[in-house]
Amino acid sequence: MSEQALRLGTRRSKLAMAQSGQVADAVSQVTGRPVELVEITTYGDVSREHLAQIGGTGVFVTALREALVRGEVDFAVHSLKDLPTAQPEDLALAAVPVREDVRDVLVARDGLTFAELPDGARVGTGSPRRMAQLNAYAFSHGLTIETVAIRGNIDTRVGFVHSGELDAVVLAAAGLNRIGRIDEVTDFLSVDTVLPAPGQGALAIECRAGHNAQDAALVAALGELDDPLTRAAVTAERSLLAALEAGCSAPVGAFADLLADGQTVKEMRLRGVVGTTDGSTLVQLSTTGPVPETHDQAMALGRELAAEMLAKGAAGLMGERAL
Repeated sequence: MSEQALRLGTRRSKLAMAQSGQVADAVSQVTGRPVELVEITTYGDVSREHLAQIGGTGVFVTALREALVRGEVDFAVHSLKDLPTAQPEDLALAAVPVREDVRDVLVARDGLTFAELPDGARVGTGSPRRMAQLNAYAFSHGLTIETVAIRGNIDTRVGFVHSGELDAVVLAAAGLNRIGRIDEVTDFLSVDTVLPAPGQGALAIECRAGHNAQDAALVAALGELDDPLTRAAVTAERSLLAALEAGCSAPVGAFADLLADGQTVKEMRLRGVVGTTDGSTLVQLSTTGPVPETHDQAMALGRELAAEMLAKGAAGLMGERAL
């Protein structure tokens, strides 16, 4: 490959720039080519509407994908949980690198943990998935909290706590890690308490599907950054989401982890949850199977669990379900 710089399309937020910078370094190492960041403004970045109203987190992805298709950038980095579950035919999900911490975290005033929040505490999150599980968890521990819908970048969200407007906000650990602010966390929420969003903590590196030699060479080079176990896990999680017909703004949590016997990874366990945002009703199930060795096996794991959840009444908890 020539020394011509590869152009990496990224959103402009501090978090997107941080994670794209980390990927750029890794891509430079495997390709031997310099990588330049190309900042792209997406509709989700400029609109002040709630995400659910403008089409969920997919609005962060569309502009990057359009820039790829037009040839303005060579590849793009997304937060995997923002990617719509259907993959466009002209684009390749070239790599899913090793996943960051998947957990949700609490940033609360006065260093409070979730269990220490006062009755009636105002807890901010933009995610129906988090609302459903936080309310259910609070209820099961005899706490009353008020979940408040917020959006904005990490600075904006944490600012609500510093200003006293909210008692706490819930964010993804991965984002705070990537921008070096994990020390602000007052409580790490176990996945047993709050299941993360499908794909949370993972990045997606996307480029044009190999229609010519140059594209094919880039798909192959980027593929060196792929972590097969992370990819299998997030594929199962996203398959569950797709089979629930849920989209990225639905109150669905999913997490696939590996069950090891000593040093040997034996099985993959997939857990899923869907609930009403007030936390009064949750459908929470899990399934365990051999570690998927192919894309189709990982997809099947997700579909199986989705079918069980739908049989237990999950569809009715997500609002209207498109058939």
